[in-house]
Amino acid sequence: MSATMELAPRLSSASPMTRAWRRFRANKLALIGTTVVIILVLFCFVGPLLWRTDQVTVDLLNNNQAWGTAGHPLGTDALGYDVLGRLMKGGQTSLTIGLLAGILATFIGTCWGAIAGYVGGPVDAVMMRIVDAGIAVPAMFLLLILSSITRPSVPLMVVVIGLVSWLVPARLIRAEAISIKTRDYVLALRAVGGSHTRAVARHIIPNTIGTMIVNATFQVADAILLVAFISYLGMGVQPPATDWGAMLTKGIQYTYAGYWWLIFPAGLLIVITVCAFNFVGDGLRDMFDVKGRAS
Repeated sequence: MSATMELAPRLSSASPMTRAWRRFRANKLALIGTTVVIILVLFCFVGPLLWRTDQVTVDLLNNNQAWGTAGHPLGTDALGYDVLGRLMKGGQTSLTIGLLAGILATFIGTCWGAIAGYVGGPVDAVMMRIVDAGIAVPAMFLLLILSSITRPSVPLMVVVIGLVSWLVPARLIRAEAISIKTRDYVLALRAVGGSHTRAVARHIIPNTIGTMIVNATFQVADAILLVAFISYLGMGVQPPATDWGAMLTKGIQYTYAGYWWLIFPAGLLIVITVCAFNFVGDGLRDMFDVKGRAS
C-alpha cells in the first residue's frame, strides 16, 4: 500500500511529455518499429559510405553471381550490380519518396481539413465533396496514367503521391477542427476580434498535432507501398536509379533459375519497412490518445 501511495504523487507530478513517453514506451511493438526504422535509415543512407559499390556501370561479365560470392555477400543481379549495394540505393529512393510524400500529404490534408472544419457551412460542404470525389478515384490509376506519359523521377513521384494521398488526412483533421472550434479559447479569440486565419493557424492546427503525426507515419507506409506497386509494374524510377519494387519485379524474371537473392531481400525489406512504420504509428496513437492523458 505504501509503495502505491509513493508512486501516485510521482505519476501525477510527471509532465505531459513524460506521461506520453511512458505510454509510448509501454508499447513494445512501437519500440521495435522505431528501432527498425532507425536501422533501415542507417542501412540505406550510411551503409553506402561503408559498403562502396558501383551502382552506375553495368558489368555483364559478373552478372547473376550467387550469394556468398567474394565481394558480393548477396550476389549480383542481371546487370552485374551488387545486390547489397542495390538494396541500399533502392532503400534511399523508397524511403525518400515515402517520407517526403507522407509529409506533403499530411501538410495539404491538415490545411484543407482545418479550413473546412473551422469555416463550416457551404464552404465545408463543397470542400468535402471535392475530397469525396478524389477518394472515389483510385490513386494507383492516376499514378499509372502519369507514369505512362512522362518519365518518373523522385521529385515527381513525391509530388504526385503527396497530391493523391492527402484526402484521408483531410477528413481526419476536419473532424478534429469541428470539435476544437467550439472550445472556449477559440470562442474567446473570436469574441475579441481575432481573425479566422489566426484562429486556424494558432489554435486549430496546433491542437491537431497528435492526429497529424500519427497519420503521417501511416502515410509514409502507404507511400512506400505505392512506390513498390508502381515499380513492380515497371513504371517506377528509371535505371540506374532503382527502388525495392523495381528490384523485386526484375528479380521475379529469374525465379525459374532459383535466384532467390534477387527476390526475397527486396520483398522482405518492403514488408519490414511498412510494418515498422505501422507499429510506430500505433505507438504514437497511444501516446497522443486523449483518454490516456490522465494515466
